[in-house]
Amino acid sequence: TVSRTQPQTPASRYNGKIAFTSKRDGNYEIYTMNPDGSNQTRLTDNPAEDSGPAWSPDGSMIAFTSNRDGNFEIYTMNLDGTNQTRITNAPANDLNPDWSPDGAKIAFMSDRNGNDEIYVMNLDGTNQTRLTSNPAIDRDPAFSPDGSRIAFQNQRDIYVMNADGTGQSRLTDHPASDYDPSWSP
Repeated sequence: TVSRTQPQTPASRYNGKIAFTSKRDGNYEIYTMNPDGSNQTRLTDNPAEDSGPAWSPDGSMIAFTSNRDGNFEIYTMNLDGTNQTRITNAPANDLNPDWSPDGAKIAFMSDRNGNDEIYVMNLDGTNQTRLTSNPAIDRDPAFSPDGSRIAFQNQRDIYVMNADGTGQSRLTDHPASDYDPSWSP
């Protein structure tokens, strides 16, 4: 029997890492750790708030939110914390990044038009496109595993839409708040 070793990709080398936000050093920073809690490593280190980490599909990058430039913007960084790059630059708050399954786009929430709405952009921050235009608050975008749809919170319920913003449909209708949608793989 011949043993074959598969080449390691960033995702397979770092499979199981957990990214999280902590205020353990006095302000909110992004950390990673192994699934057993070992090797807790701070990736960001500045007096601003860094939060909301989201892994890229291949495990090589993390998108996150920071107010280090005066208001909340979306940033990306390598999985070791290097190359921290701001990819949005609006006078409003940009939050809740979520990667498309192919890693080419990031969906996010912004209040740049006076109301929380869902946007999508290319990985480098170009082609920022507003997908929702609802009087209620839209937030927490989550791409479907095939990238064709995005689930999101609208006011107090969960909705789904096509990845281009069309076909918005309400999925929940309950007096309690429903939020933070997440697709199964």
